Amino acid sequence: MSNDKIKILLVDDHAVVRNGVKLMLSAEQDIVVEGEAASAQEAMQRVKEQDFNVALVDIAMPGKNGLELLRMLHAEKPKLAVLMLSTYSEEVYAVRAFKLGASGYLTKDSPTEVLVAAIRKAASGGKYVTPSLMEKLADTLGGKGASSHEELSNRELEVLKMLAAGESLVRIAEVLHLSPNTVTTYRTRILEKMGMSSNAELTRYAIENGLLI
Repeated sequence: MSNDKIKILLVDDHAVVRNGVKLMLSAEQDIVVEGEAASAQEAMQRVKEQDFNVALVDIAMPGKNGLELLRMLHAEKPKLAVLMLSTYSEEVYAVRAFKLGASGYLTKDSPTEVLVAAIRKAASGGKYVTPSLMEKLADTLGGKGASSHEELSNRELEVLKMLAAGESLVRIAEVLHLSPNTVTTYRTRILEKMGMSSNAELTRYAIENGLLI
């Protein structure tokens, strides 16, 4: 295998998604999927075993999510470019991802040419930013009013989405490996930060802002 090929690590807990992305990239002579992982733990094992140029990382994964993995990958391999590939729109996670050092943020319905362009840009050391996201990043840096959920921590946002989806505190605690008391504390903090008083308000906000898929 030629050394000048862009070596990809594909991280997604759904095999059908990984297969779809591999199919999208199969015609590109300069790109090859060298490794796959279904979790953050597996991804970290892969990067310790071999070198990659670009990691394509899903956000919604069991255990540690994609943003947590992004932070871990940068700590382990600072030069590895990380592209987030998510079902969530840019509105939900893109600004967070870039603040954590992502090289790009794409939705899973992005056409092949966009994915390929983003991979090549990231592999060359650049950042792939869509025009709409560029405007949003500029607003954020300029201090313009951010949406309420953008003021939440990554963990708080996870809890918000699960509350809005109707999950119980006990179930949220199980999924996120937290105690129910800790989840209750997160809920209180979320309501305070967002100036709301009930789960119903959180649900309405989540629907209106595309936080539920």
